[in-house]
Amino acid sequence: MTTSSGVGSWPGTRPREAVVAVRDLLGDGIPHLPELPARGVGADMVGRAAALLEGLHVETQPYGWRFADRPGTDEGRAAAFLREDLDELAEAYDGWTGPLKVQVTGPWTLGASIELTRGERAVADHGARRDLASSLAEGLRSHLDDVQRLVPGADLVVQVDEPGLPAVLEGRLPTQSGYGRLRAVDRAEVRDGLREVLDAAGERPTVVHCCAGDVPVELLRESGAGAISLDTSLLDEARWGQLAEAVEAGVVLWAGAVPTTGRDWRTARDLLVGPWQRIGLPMTALGDLVVTPTCGLAGTPPSSAVSVLRTTSDLASALTDLAAG
Repeated sequence: MTTSSGVGSWPGTRPREAVVAVRDLLGDGIPHLPELPARGVGADMVGRAAALLEGLHVETQPYGWRFADRPGTDEGRAAAFLREDLDELAEAYDGWTGPLKVQVTGPWTLGASIELTRGERAVADHGARRDLASSLAEGLRSHLDDVQRLVPGADLVVQVDEPGLPAVLEGRLPTQSGYGRLRAVDRAEVRDGLREVLDAAGERPTVVHCCAGDVPVELLRESGAGAISLDTSLLDEARWGQLAEAVEAGVVLWAGAVPTTGRDWRTARDLLVGPWQRIGLPMTALGDLVVTPTCGLAGTPPSSAVSVLRTTSDLASALTDLAAG
């Protein structure tokens, strides 16, 4: 049976409304703890993950997030937003049994987004990269324990968001001056750092989300991700072929097939099924998919976000019927 889910972010600033909306819209699929970046600093994906870091502290500067020597106001605001969201989650999912997804920004996107005190991106320093992955893994363990305690009947699914990973891997990040590019991080180190964070999920299902067109499918598979989430409209034939190999090896595809601008489920179905057939995957395997919007919904009006998730659920039903023959 094809399942529906969301990527993570949601429009607006009211966590209670967001949590309830996602629960009601995705109750037959995989609902998730929504993120509300419109609330400001600390509610963004980087600040939210930084609040989980164990033994590391952050603050904001005019140009973004930076590591700091001690906790400060910005870090406290991020932690307060997360506590508020978890309180609403506990109330909305009281008595819940079934899947529930939580998201966290991955170590490579964090390393590309947070600067060291001397001004360069953390990903430029080997020691900082190592410390960041370990700190995030430890913080994620504690976070998952908190969520599990608040919703004890939930079967947690852990999504690690890595939109910045391809740029790290390919050496496309600009230096602080803007006149150069940071050196690419070794592929094995990228794989192992991601694996360390994924291992923090324990036996829980994991999915790595990367909305870039040049998503490194093989590396994500080697990192131990149980599923790969991506925007299928951006994939070329070569990456569809890599996905086919991953799916045949048991990796679950989370197919971002419904644009955040909206699309009829029939069109979304045809645009997904066409490449699926070209790469030779059986129609019955469509029943193993999880379908999602192509990206988060924070930038859409609330009514449009609701419509996109409804279309996603309709697409899941249509693909279930196709898989059944």
